[in-house]
Amino acid sequence: MQLCGKLVARLGGRRVDAELPGRQGRLAFAYLALNRHRVVTRGTLIDALWPNDQPALVDTALSALLSKLRKTLGPEALDGRAEVRLVLPDKPWVDVEAALEGIHRAEGAVGRGAWADAWGPARVALHIVRRGFLASESAPWIEAQRRVNEDIELRALECIAESSLELGPNELDSALRSGHDLVRAAPHRESGYRLLMRALAAEGNDAEALGVYERLRVRLREDLGAAPSRPTQDLHRRLLA
Repeated sequence: MQLCGKLVARLGGRRVDAELPGRQGRLAFAYLALNRHRVVTRGTLIDALWPNDQPALVDTALSALLSKLRKTLGPEALDGRAEVRLVLPDKPWVDVEAALEGIHRAEGAVGRGAWADAWGPARVALHIVRRGFLASESAPWIEAQRRVNEDIELRALECIAESSLELGPNELDSALRSGHDLVRAAPHRESGYRLLMRALAAEGNDAEALGVYERLRVRLREDLGAAPSRPTQDLHRRLLA
């Protein structure tokens, strides 16, 4: 089940995404898949599908939509009436869940110093979230999931950069790319600057690494009236030395 990028859903080996009942059917399916570990009340589902302008007979519209979904997915896949839950086969693969699992595994490996074990799961998480969550749609729950995905992206880049630095020269390009991506995506996130500075220093470009520190120092001063933190200043002093 793919919710990031193009919506793709297979149930029992059968592609069902093309059979979902229109835009509202796709949104309802995505919302129920995202919240498949809990029951969803009709009121909550109405707010998710019609956050601004609800139809006059909204409860009737929801009933009709759920009926069409049951016909497409099969009655066993959609459980409940007043409270609805999407029932999937054992051990389903849902991309947003895989991304979250991947970043947890990667961060755990980084914490243990198991650098080779961190690289793959972090890449999986990064690949998933970069596809974009329901890119053409807008609703509070969609924006909330996008913020989750943005956080996963930053954490995955940090894991990739950190593990790549520790894995040695063959992965230095990956550390540099991840460091640059971090600085662009989160210009006030000091950990990204530190990783980029370390990667540049490992490449032998100490002066460029010092330039990265200067960019951070100026940005923090102008945007926030703040100075770099102690770990960042310590790294700067080591580069100077």
